[in-house]
Amino acid sequence: MVLAACGSPALTSSAAAPSPSVPPGGIAPDTRFTPIVASTMTTPAPVLGTDGKTHLAYELLLTNATGVPVRLDRIDVLDAGNRQALLTLAAADLAANSNLVGGPTGDEGTTDPSAPATSIPASSTAVVWLDVTYTGATPAALVHRIASTIVAPGGGAGKPIEADVAPITTGKKPAVVLGPPVRGGQWYASDGCCADDTHHRRGLAPINGQFLVAQRFAIDWYLLDDQHVTWTGDPSKLTSYRSYEQPAIAAADGVVVDALDGLTETTSLPEPPPIPPIADTIGNHVIVMIEPGVYLMYAHFKTGSVAVHTGDRVKRGDVLGAIGSSGNSTTPHLHFQVMTEPTFFPTDRPPFAFDCFTLDGQVTERIWDDVLGLQPTGKLPFVAAADPSQKHEKQMPLDRNVVTFGCS
Repeated sequence: MVLAACGSPALTSSAAAPSPSVPPGGIAPDTRFTPIVASTMTTPAPVLGTDGKTHLAYELLLTNATGVPVRLDRIDVLDAGNRQALLTLAAADLAANSNLVGGPTGDEGTTDPSAPATSIPASSTAVVWLDVTYTGATPAALVHRIASTIVAPGGGAGKPIEADVAPITTGKKPAVVLGPPVRGGQWYASDGCCADDTHHRRGLAPINGQFLVAQRFAIDWYLLDDQHVTWTGDPSKLTSYRSYEQPAIAAADGVVVDALDGLTETTSLPEPPPIPPIADTIGNHVIVMIEPGVYLMYAHFKTGSVAVHTGDRVKRGDVLGAIGSSGNSTTPHLHFQVMTEPTFFPTDRPPFAFDCFTLDGQVTERIWDDVLGLQPTGKLPFVAAADPSQKHEKQMPLDRNVVTFGCS
């Protein structure tokens, strides 16, 4: 699924760093004017990835509140408790993980690597894509140290400013652990979390007056054969793709809160389809509530294949429909994600994990929905995992992992 990058920048709410006790009617001694106004869009929630590290994936919006450019020199994400740096972005790393809101876009409609946000023009907003990784206990709270320079007119030295901004608590609830959303075979986890520039992880969209990253942890699933081939024959035909008509199954017991069928599938293969109306973005789909505030979304089903209705109770493993290419989809795949509300827009996207799978290997090149059918062949470039028999329990597949669900 492709979401175009957002358009015009918007003002963000400010967040001041924690201050010492303030005398009645007074102002804390560390209070200052800051050139950068910072905010976040979600509560960072921990999830264990297949790399053995815990990930906190979230975004930092930075608005230049001055009338001149401000250069971003360094961003440190600190454990608010012990003030230790968990992540530092500077120079090339900062450029690769930031972009101006509404600026140029790259191949997937997200970040253009040639247009980093290391300099924020006057009254403009940048987004910094954060993937904080660590082992051990999750910090209770984070704070962001921004080192910046107010650019002097005429090319002077400028004025450096450092400030701790946007304190935020982390999620206390562990990532929901699920069964597989598909049946057996090797499955390619395309456009997954957490650090890669993909249209899921970096799909910033302005919805109903607020910024959302609507697919932060979403995965597009593609079935491969044992030679890592995902399509054979004519790539302009839906039936050439191994994923097509494969069953999508309930990853947990729950209640169907939304089921839609009847939308047509793409006719533009192997090229991307025209962008559909926003209400048709996810195509034929099923949304299952597995507990209050936790909803599983399955999108892009084949027309006429949805096997459940709103109000139905489903058990783990029940067939919900068949993989297709309806809505904003180029090639047949299952778009799967967890949401906090029973709707694609607007809602937050928390992480999730699967109870057990093996990591077969990794697709080594950026190949996603829009370009899959444009490759010379359907065989994906692949490198095997060091130990493909190793069980991965209660982990989230990372971007471009190839996995087999279930552990015998």
